[in-house]
Amino acid sequence: MQLAFAFDLARCSGCMACVVACLDEKDLPDAAHAFRHVIGFENPGTAPPTLSFFSLSCLHCADAPCVTVCPAGSLQKRDLDGIVTFNRDLCMGCRSCESACPFGAPRFPEKDTMAKCDFCLERIEARQQPACVRVCPTRALRFGPVDELTEETARKASLNILEVFG
Repeated sequence: MQLAFAFDLARCSGCMACVVACLDEKDLPDAAHAFRHVIGFENPGTAPPTLSFFSLSCLHCADAPCVTVCPAGSLQKRDLDGIVTFNRDLCMGCRSCESACPFGAPRFPEKDTMAKCDFCLERIEARQQPACVRVCPTRALRFGPVDELTEETARKASLNILEVFG
């Protein structure tokens, strides 16, 4: 099983609640160090142009490049659920993971060691949603097994097609 986040671009209002929840849950100093980021972008194809938001964090990739390049073995991918975990005690601070990640997930909130999203592992083990998902007022963020999230997305897309084409 691979756990994943799902994000619905049409539902995100850019409120930043997910970022604040991440900061609070992980006791991080400021938004620059948050494991989740919200990026605003203008849709120039609409008149007038509209603003959309994209919420992004570690994607816990199936073949995580950060795990592959870490010379100290501080990053590991769990077989149980696909979560990429991090052991701060093993981190050398070489920043190889930062260079390898195409999504900018590894952060360096402390001087010499990396930190990253772990899906709020403590919350998951207590059968709770990750903090960012729990607080999302528009339900733009969801979390669960990737197969279920993919199925749900496909079902919603087919319902939307039926609505449009009857």
